Amino acid sequence: GFEECWLSGRLLDPQHLVVLLPHYLDDHAEPEVLLEKVGRAGVITMNRPKVLNALNLTMIRQIYPQLKKWESDNETDIVIIKGAGDKAFCAGGDIRAVTEAGKVGDSLAQDFFREEYILNNAIGSYRKPYIALIDGITMGGGVGLSVHGRFRVATEKTLFAMPETAIGLFPDVGGGYFLPRLQGKLGLFLALTGFRLKGRDVQRAGVATHFVESKKVPCALSVQLFTSDALQGRMKGRGVVEVLLFSVSCPNSVRLFSASSVEGIVKNLKTDGSEFAKKQTETLSKMSPTSLKITLKQLQAGASLSLQDVLVMEYRLSQACMRGYDFYEGVRAVLVDKDQNPKWNPSTLEEVSDQMVEQCFSSLGEKDLTL
Repeated sequence: GFEECWLSGRLLDPQHLVVLLPHYLDDHAEPEVLLEKVGRAGVITMNRPKVLNALNLTMIRQIYPQLKKWESDNETDIVIIKGAGDKAFCAGGDIRAVTEAGKVGDSLAQDFFREEYILNNAIGSYRKPYIALIDGITMGGGVGLSVHGRFRVATEKTLFAMPETAIGLFPDVGGGYFLPRLQGKLGLFLALTGFRLKGRDVQRAGVATHFVESKKVPCALSVQLFTSDALQGRMKGRGVVEVLLFSVSCPNSVRLFSASSVEGIVKNLKTDGSEFAKKQTETLSKMSPTSLKITLKQLQAGASLSLQDVLVMEYRLSQACMRGYDFYEGVRAVLVDKDQNPKWNPSTLEEVSDQMVEQCFSSLGEKDLTL
């Protein structure tokens, strides 16, 4: 069962992808989102702890209008978003439901991505301080609910990852915007491999803006971390905290991802031959070749685009994945049959042509995302 998988630690394996959780375990007796005012703060609590607060369309449709209401409300100074339970902020989107919809042509395959990205954009352009308490697992859709906001507070329990290439998807929810803006090639490394950042490394990498011990989060929120200056928006110019030199196992190891093609990155890793390089080579060999190539182009393009333009691009990519093969095969292997042995098509990087990748970025015409 779910709890047994969690307690055994196997759920933390990137190949098990906690970012992609089935929706059928949810307890519908409880509201899926709690929306409340605490003083002059609007507080959003994702309330699906049994599935690590996985985000579904119902939740999106509750959060978005409330965010817009609080943004124009003179009685609300800040917005705080957090997850219920002690394991996760939000482990991702309810991808299994999207998969089933995509198979039968149900509109959820369009609606979920479209409305999720509109919510991501609203967070990225929010006029009031937006504080995400990323205490626990923060992946996929949970990343989209946090990284675009002004403040992201990590704790020792934070586990951050974007492991979508393992199921034939790509790091969406604005990943094409924030990942290439991390230091060096760190964002590309995280995007291609699904590598998990933990605790203080989440702040050091520039994903979080603050680090607070989990037990001190309530106190920090009330009196220490967010001063009146912050509430008045004077800290906005600081942006992301200064990124420290990030190293996985040796200094500058992420430099191996400095290549213009996925094949070039793999060649760099094989030539390097270090234990780190061998591990990343093995990881990449398990990922969807199509997803890897789409992701590289996504981050290359996103580095010079606005968040809005990135989300338009990513919506096109999401629908290409819905039309394709690898997404359904990846979800089958990871979530349904759980054999962890997807049969990708094409099965090698060499078979994924530039033309195939380009087609995924093509305009959807009147069906394009509009922000």
